[in-house]
Amino acid sequence: MKGQKVVKRSKKSSSKKRKTSKKKKIGLMKYIKLAGIVAIPVVLYIAYCIITLPNMKEAINRTRLPATTVLAENGNEVQSFGTVYSEFVPAEDLPQYLVDAIVFTEDKRFYNHFGFDIISFTRAMITNLFAGRYAQGGSTITQQVAKNLFLTNKKTINRKVQELLLAFWLEHKFNKEQILSLYLNRVYFGHGAYGIEAASQKYFQKTSRDVNILESAILAGMLKAPSRYNPIRSKEDSLARANVVLKIMHENNLLSDSDLERVKKMPLGKGKEVKVKNGAYFADWALSEINDHIGEKEADIYAITTLDQDLQEKASKILREEIEKAKDFNVTNGAVLVMDYTGAIKAMAGGIDYFDSQFNRTTQALRQPGSAFKLFVYLTAIQKGFTPDDIISDKPIKIEDWQPKNHDGRVYGDVSLRTAFAQSLNLATVRLAKDIGVSNIIKTAKKSGITTPLDNDLSLALGTSGVKMIDMARAYTSIANGGFSVWPYSVKEIYTNDGFQLYQRNPSEKVRIFTEKEVDYTRKLLREVLKTGTGRYAHFGKEVFGKTGTSQDNRDAWFVGFDENKICVVWVGNDDNSPMQGIYGSGLPARIWKKIMQ
Repeated sequence: MKGQKVVKRSKKSSSKKRKTSKKKKIGLMKYIKLAGIVAIPVVLYIAYCIITLPNMKEAINRTRLPATTVLAENGNEVQSFGTVYSEFVPAEDLPQYLVDAIVFTEDKRFYNHFGFDIISFTRAMITNLFAGRYAQGGSTITQQVAKNLFLTNKKTINRKVQELLLAFWLEHKFNKEQILSLYLNRVYFGHGAYGIEAASQKYFQKTSRDVNILESAILAGMLKAPSRYNPIRSKEDSLARANVVLKIMHENNLLSDSDLERVKKMPLGKGKEVKVKNGAYFADWALSEINDHIGEKEADIYAITTLDQDLQEKASKILREEIEKAKDFNVTNGAVLVMDYTGAIKAMAGGIDYFDSQFNRTTQALRQPGSAFKLFVYLTAIQKGFTPDDIISDKPIKIEDWQPKNHDGRVYGDVSLRTAFAQSLNLATVRLAKDIGVSNIIKTAKKSGITTPLDNDLSLALGTSGVKMIDMARAYTSIANGGFSVWPYSVKEIYTNDGFQLYQRNPSEKVRIFTEKEVDYTRKLLREVLKTGTGRYAHFGKEVFGKTGTSQDNRDAWFVGFDENKICVVWVGNDDNSPMQGIYGSGLPARIWKKIMQ
């Protein structure tokens, strides 16, 4: 046509475009196939998570955890765990300010999301990324209900996927008020209190329907860290956290300026005290044993334990008073464990203040025993044929760069085992350990009851490896009771509330681990410590045996000993491992031990 330009496409160009188009289709198909391959395991994994979900109906109906009551051997209550006072309280029956305090603190967008809050999740991920650790969570109330009702606290991908799936299911199955009610009646508030009603009764001795705004803020604040922010442990910390909650309420126009100041002055209900004073460390330990014996509970139960109420209360009081007297010597904590010859725990003070720290120093702490560990050196020597009157050398010794010294810096020359042990001579002990072999000492310690790792070097003879107090009690008991091994225990019997017996402890068969001769010789050494040695201040006119221990730089001071029927272990020191000033096992621990045993 005239005036029009005709462009002719070459066959080569057309063919090239067809080939490019074909390549694109092939590439697209490859991506589709690849996506399909990836999708199959993802779909299968999600299907697996759905199939392995727990029974939802059963979990929904289980709104109250069975209670466990720990009793002393005289029948008095030590402590209760679980929802002892709890009943199911619907969210609509609670004061609105209590509901608001919890919702705005835990999940501000609760009424707007579908079970998963992408904003909170993203913010938490960014915070954790910058912190380089898990510093903030992004779970919604619905997700927490899913976890509390159906799942465990295990931090696995499988559990998180199931938590999300369950959260979607809960949002579909229930309305927001129902989900909130499930949450409030299942969430943990510390000290064995599960649910808002149990917590209100535990901490304020009133129903959750009657708590005031300040008490509501304390309850809401506890959810961040129940063991830290509950008012029984620390009123100051719980109020500081409550102020954070009140500030959140103020910022969201739930409290006016005048309301905020008025609320801070509101009175608080008085928390429930345990009936056996200072038995909380023991109760915690007994609870773990109870759970080992009977597993998951379907009804309220009570357990009769080995705890001697009179001894427990006096031992705790003596420990606390003596530590208070010694605070000028930089002593801030201590612990006491009393056990009979069968392994029954009669008293347990895991620290001077349970509400300040629930860490049990009698069962959890690893502390250097110092010379209290020498028992295993000399017991091994006796097993090798030594007697208390055999002579060993207390002369200077150097092992590579290590050159031990006696505590007074003196050298005593040739001495008997009896004297070396009673006076706690380090040079003689190290020479003896070198002679009999460190590996043999470790075997003796393990056989006696020490469960923690021990360093295989000669410094071990002076007690440089950390051990547990309860292990030391067990080890010394094997000498006290004639050479038989024991296993510490706290529970005698367990019953349901209607009287059905679930468990009764039967005396275990005695297993001899040391001969009568070995025991007799070792007891002679331990007796000499209190008669003429470093434990003289602990002697009180009867058949008593024991050993002092002081670790390097006075970081730990011990006294471990027994009379005709009980073992008592005393430790004093600082949780931050800082040195004490002039505190030795022969002083403060020996004095505490003597007062308790008398």
